[in-house]
Amino acid sequence: MTSINKKKIALIEKNNQDKLRNKAMRKGVTIKSPETVFLSSDTKFGKNVVINQFVVIGKKTKIGDNVEILPFTHIENATLESNVAVGPFSRIRPGSFLSKGSRIGNFVEIKKSKVGKNSKINHLSYVGDASIGKNVNIGAGTITCNYDGKKKNKTNILDNTFVGSNTALVAPIKIGKNAIIGAGSTLTKNVKDKSLSLSRSNQIEIKNYRKK
Repeated sequence: MTSINKKKIALIEKNNQDKLRNKAMRKGVTIKSPETVFLSSDTKFGKNVVINQFVVIGKKTKIGDNVEILPFTHIENATLESNVAVGPFSRIRPGSFLSKGSRIGNFVEIKKSKVGKNSKINHLSYVGDASIGKNVNIGAGTITCNYDGKKKNKTNILDNTFVGSNTALVAPIKIGKNAIIGAGSTLTKNVKDKSLSLSRSNQIEIKNYRKK
């Protein structure tokens, strides 16, 4: 491809993006820094949507009312219901569904998962092939270990569960309602409702230790 053709394609894309941004803003979408935001022609926006800087919205995305998308977020083939907040530095991959009032924070990746009403995944987590109920809190550093080398497996976390930081959930696995998972756990078995589950090595302390 010649440099002239590359410049022509870039100009066409720029003009196309300008049209999409202007169309969205005419419908009431607030775009903080339009030149840094990239949209798709099939994106559906609700009312009072705010898009911050450096956001990319791919194809087949539906965004509800009162949604804010914070900087450096990528969303594709996903549904965000009303009162959802995403970002900054979040990636919402195809097949994801963020229910009303849910919160996806910084450096969180969601893939082919449903996040329930008012549930929060605020920091540094990967949730893939999972179903998360309502009012669930996922602690920082939590990972759903969904791939066993041959196939993808499901993680099912029921309502009102608290998952402590730095937890690995080895799928297939089910976490019951109102359960608590202790920080630093690696779980391979199902957890019953209203149970505390944890797996953690004993802490060792050597008094008056000196390097040899």
